Amino acid sequence: MSVFIISFVIFLVFGVPISISIGFSAVLGCLYLGYPLVVIGQKMVSGIDSWLLIAIPLFILAGNLMNEGKITEKIFGTAEALVGWIPGGLGHANIVASLIFAGMSGSAVADAGGLGSIEMRAMKDHGYDDGFSGAVTAASSVIGPIFPPSIPLIIYGAASSVSVSRLFMGGVVPALIMMALLMVLVFIMSVKRGYERTPFSLRKLGYELAHSIPALITPLIILSGFTLGWFTPTEGSSIAALYALVVSIVVYHSMSLKQFLKCLRDSAISSANTLLIIGTSTLFTYVMAKENISASIANFILSISKNPAIVMLVINIILLLLGMVMEPGAILTLMLPVLIPIATRLNIDLVHFGVVIVLNLMIGQVTPPFGVCLFVISDVNKVRIETLYKSILPFLIPLIACLMLTTYVPGMVTALPNALLGVG
Repeated sequence: MSVFIISFVIFLVFGVPISISIGFSAVLGCLYLGYPLVVIGQKMVSGIDSWLLIAIPLFILAGNLMNEGKITEKIFGTAEALVGWIPGGLGHANIVASLIFAGMSGSAVADAGGLGSIEMRAMKDHGYDDGFSGAVTAASSVIGPIFPPSIPLIIYGAASSVSVSRLFMGGVVPALIMMALLMVLVFIMSVKRGYERTPFSLRKLGYELAHSIPALITPLIILSGFTLGWFTPTEGSSIAALYALVVSIVVYHSMSLKQFLKCLRDSAISSANTLLIIGTSTLFTYVMAKENISASIANFILSISKNPAIVMLVINIILLLLGMVMEPGAILTLMLPVLIPIATRLNIDLVHFGVVIVLNLMIGQVTPPFGVCLFVISDVNKVRIETLYKSILPFLIPLIACLMLTTYVPGMVTALPNALLGVG
């Protein structure tokens, strides 16, 4: 087993992509331990042989279509007209737009790379400094995988056999609270720094709403479908992608054949990477289970305390640290065989547990030094990564506060799915 772990660490140190690092180390572990070669292929394929996981590439495609089809620009324009009158108006618009976009793509990286570039360009043009603009964009991108739909919650649901519709509904209230806390911080910082605000115009708001209604009703269609049982998450993802394509071509006339093919290519690359991570991680966790490593880690965590509150704090710390250095899909696939038995033994609601886990991992995506969203924003918008490291720190406070509330007030997560979908 030492070969298994050491090779994984060595691959990561040398900058090998996480999916390849996991796959190579798992294969070396299997060969060293004498497992049949057929197991390697079987476990990797079985890890992604799921109808539910089809939703991942389709939601990625939906997000790319919205970015390329200028739908995100309509969303940001509406958000600006709605909250731009508050001190630091474009910062608030950034956050509100991220919540709306979250109801379509379910991806933090799609938000940071697509909608984020539009938001940051507008903020720079109006005198906001790069650090503040980048930090608001990064912090608000965390909302994406919490508010439904959510790609990480789909992975969690597939791995833990928990209803994805309940998970989606469970993420609504924490996402709204996160949005509110971020807006409070932006307000305080904007007042101190004297950032501008635009006068409220009912006429402008009406104009923006009228031109963005086709884009804005997308989250309503998706949420209504899940709540009323019209379609499954997988079917919802196909509807989101098709709707985004139709709106881009028919309504906004902003999608050419070349752009569409680019969206298909980019979505295929992103999806392949995500699914490869899930497949190789499945092999990795198989070896961990066979060698009793998963049970040993679970027993170690439970040896610290049997108090659910303390155990949840320990799990939060572990996941925050892992989220800073690893891809969320890999962490979910690797850690769930360890964490789910702990939650079950302590009678922790698995819907609540899933939202807490994903929130941890998303905060890790914007935490220095390895937060992926920080690197995306730095690369796309040509902002120094050191500037983002410093500027993001105050924004971790509301994110951590939301995490603590979500962890220790389970009703924030469970109340809505229980009310809309019945007690699970």
